[in-house]
Amino acid sequence: MTTYEWLYDEFTDGLGEPWLHAGFVHGLHPEDAMQRIGITPGPLDGAGSGVTAYAAHGGTVLLERCGEGIVYRNAHLLSEGTAAAAVRVTLKGADFIYYVKDQLITTSSLFSYRFREGSDPDRLRSDLQELGMNLDDERPEFPEHPVASALALAERATGVHLSPAHYADPALTGSTGYMDRYR
Repeated sequence: MTTYEWLYDEFTDGLGEPWLHAGFVHGLHPEDAMQRIGITPGPLDGAGSGVTAYAAHGGTVLLERCGEGIVYRNAHLLSEGTAAAAVRVTLKGADFIYYVKDQLITTSSLFSYRFREGSDPDRLRSDLQELGMNLDDERPEFPEHPVASALALAERATGVHLSPAHYADPALTGSTGYMDRYR
């Protein structure tokens, strides 16, 4: 199993609270992925808000810093003609969403997969089980690493793998400070 604990750690503040919006997009180059969600490549704004698009094995991974969830909310745009999965983890909640060709396949909270929704909400069921996620609330405890597991699920769903080496490579950035937060 691919583990994304290293990425989770990168997006955790000094108090252990994560703030992460990640999108995995099959078969797209970083420039194309940024264009689909309306981000112009350039420097991050003064507050550090923006999206970074990393070339990864099989496609692109977009990571949003200090943002409002533009990557997560626009996963359907990223999926046009391909597949996209996104993970959102903030103080307000933690969610997973998966689209294929602009069709919502499945979405749920990372802590309650029991309430999955979408046109094929159980498509990733075997992957969820292999990753140790609490599918039907059959276990009283939360999974040990739900965010890292959700990132691994996004990889499995899309076939896009972000390694620490990809993450260390130069990447395309763009500010989101000018964008409408409810876009």
